[in-house]
Amino acid sequence: MTPTGNSPKILVTGGAGFIGSHTVVSLVEAGFEPVIVDDFSNSERSVLDGLRTILGRDVTCYTANCNDSAAMEAIFQKEAVIGVIHFAAYKAVGESVRLPLKYYRNNLDSLILLLELMPKYGVHNLVFSSSCTVYGQPEQLPVTEATPRLPAQSPYGNTKAISEDIIRDTVQSQAPIKALALRYFNPIGAHPSAALGELPLGVPANLVPFITQTAAGIRSSLTVYGNDYNTPDGTCIRDYIHVVDLAEAHVQALRKLNEQNTDSSYDVINIGTGRGETVLNIIKTFEQETGVNLNYTIGPRRPGDVEQVYADVTKANRDLNWTARRSLAESLRDAWRWQQKISLK
Repeated sequence: MTPTGNSPKILVTGGAGFIGSHTVVSLVEAGFEPVIVDDFSNSERSVLDGLRTILGRDVTCYTANCNDSAAMEAIFQKEAVIGVIHFAAYKAVGESVRLPLKYYRNNLDSLILLLELMPKYGVHNLVFSSSCTVYGQPEQLPVTEATPRLPAQSPYGNTKAISEDIIRDTVQSQAPIKALALRYFNPIGAHPSAALGELPLGVPANLVPFITQTAAGIRSSLTVYGNDYNTPDGTCIRDYIHVVDLAEAHVQALRKLNEQNTDSSYDVINIGTGRGETVLNIIKTFEQETGVNLNYTIGPRRPGDVEQVYADVTKANRDLNWTARRSLAESLRDAWRWQQKISLK
């Protein structure tokens, strides 16, 4: 896919990550020209090869840390971007408990720097990568954007809540910034080409990569943490969304900001499927779709896990003209195809 000379440029921080790289593809498909900034501390350069395979060309990529003010200012000076999608953040919950200051410094300082540079260079549109972790264990389901935020279960989760507040307060100060914080649920799957997918470093912290690695023989077994919750089969419930659907939501958010005739605005929107799935149903569906039997055991509950959370996506459907279109079965098939490809390397 060849960009046109007047394709509007979008800065994508953390654009070599799982969600970021898929969003880069969706941006190009929608007529935007992404400019990646990534320090590759939690991603691999092979992602750029995957992007080249899908797009048929290279994407501009700067190797830089988003806390490096000189590097970021140089990028803003060189690239006439009209918007920013901010993914770059440390995201390992367990590590954030052990190293809270690392998470607060990285995740908050990088956002603050962007909010300082954007008005300076006439960049008004910001899409922020937030998380359903801000809801904790809600009293009512599904959660709407009006559902009260609860105290975070980890420093990582707290950085998302604080980041939302930083953006809100900056907009309320009359800074010329229009921002949308997308609170998304559990992204899974991979690009259908199997050229892009999730590349967890070390032992996966998320369910689906652990499933695919167990199916591939990389992990000897999968532990299901608790089967005595108040759910249909006793296991936790989450809202699992295909990563390509999630990527497309970011493009729609950017379009919405572009269409707004205001100088500053801030809003939050849930991005999910609106359906909750139990852990055991994810395992069962994976086995049905792939024909691979998983070796799994039931273990004790894991501290910090909420029992169930899933989204009310009415606002995303209405305000972004977006809906999740890909099924759970398709998500798991794509994730398995990706795992099979990288296991051959």
